[in-house]
Amino acid sequence: MASANSPTPARVLVVGGGGRENALAWALGRCPGVESVWVAPGNGGTLDLEGIQQLAIAEGDQAGLLAACQERGVELVVVGPEGPLAAGLADGLRGAGFPVFGPGADGAQLEASKQWAKGLMVEAAVPTAGYWYATSSAEALAVVEQQQQPLVVKADGLAAGKGVTVAETIAETKQAIEEVFSGRFGAAGASLVLEERMTGPEVSVFALTDGQTMVLLPPAQDHKRIGEGDTGPNTGGMGAYAPAPLLDADALEQVRHLVLEPILNGLRQRGIDYRGVIYAGLMLTRTGPRVIEFNCRFGDPECETLMPLLGPELAQVLLACATGSLASAPALTIATTCSACVIAAAHGYPGTVRQGDVIEGSLTTSDRLQLFHAGTQRGPDGLCRTSGGRVLAVVAQAETFDDAFEQAYAGLAAVTYAGITYRRDIGHQVRQR
Repeated sequence: MASANSPTPARVLVVGGGGRENALAWALGRCPGVESVWVAPGNGGTLDLEGIQQLAIAEGDQAGLLAACQERGVELVVVGPEGPLAAGLADGLRGAGFPVFGPGADGAQLEASKQWAKGLMVEAAVPTAGYWYATSSAEALAVVEQQQQPLVVKADGLAAGKGVTVAETIAETKQAIEEVFSGRFGAAGASLVLEERMTGPEVSVFALTDGQTMVLLPPAQDHKRIGEGDTGPNTGGMGAYAPAPLLDADALEQVRHLVLEPILNGLRQRGIDYRGVIYAGLMLTRTGPRVIEFNCRFGDPECETLMPLLGPELAQVLLACATGSLASAPALTIATTCSACVIAAAHGYPGTVRQGDVIEGSLTTSDRLQLFHAGTQRGPDGLCRTSGGRVLAVVAQAETFDDAFEQAYAGLAAVTYAGITYRRDIGHQVRQR
């Protein structure tokens, strides 16, 4: 039950146009007391979500987004992607008096600069891989010569999830270094971070925070590689499931104590009032959890996987994070069911993708089966077409992972387009069949 100190936002704006933003809008639209949800710019499937409205304003158009908030009396802005956060969207909207779930440009450096984030981790004694920073290929290659082992190569800035190479050989390390400095990643590749390789399973942990207090969501596991058996190049994510059994309740508390609270404290010590989600990508090594990287927004597709598990208090909790009052918000209910998400990508992904294929078929959604659009556009003819790398996310919840994945794949079979690409083994870690 909401207290007087924990209002519900009646009018909410979600910024972004991917599957993550579709899922956020859907989840917020289900919260009692929320009357209107707008998504800017949204995508071809935004209007298919019940009660959700779409605004043709680009996520980078700060003046347009501010005007939309003013015109509509928006009471909460939820920023989905990292780009607008790094560009200071939250700062501008907060300065105009609008509560924003998402950090300012200072806090967004947690994702926007690998070097800055590593420095903060060392400062806050957060367990992570050893690293070296380089501003030229000669400097980076000298580190490789010195270390004589394969290293992880990361473009320093935002590269849409594609600026990381986990090299298997020294030659591959050198090639990845040259690639970063070749200009492939634009300004994001002006410098890079080299890291020691770590081994172990990966898991994603998300903390909702108002800068002081935090609420942890169930851990999720993403599938980065394009090919079955976790082979082939890295992608933005081909599917996910939650709760990942890799972390039980005690292990999640350990992550809170070792990773999340120290990083939040480190941010405060630098004078940063961080309000939004802290996403810790972790590797569970033999010596305990270590941070691969932090992100300043929800993961995608983890967000699509998690949102159906979150209760009706979500809008209140996000507003409380935005206004620095999480301690007085109601507890966030989290369903105990299993959630499974499968991504359908376009032909050629993660390389050059084909666009413009008509999406056919219809999926009857329910309380336990969701279809979230990502890279889609609706044309003047009313037809929905592919317009990006990752096109659709089908998500299902059930008592077991086997049933959840069975339903997600059955749902995916009800929609199609030319060149549809997806993995059939998502969740292989938790499936028995």
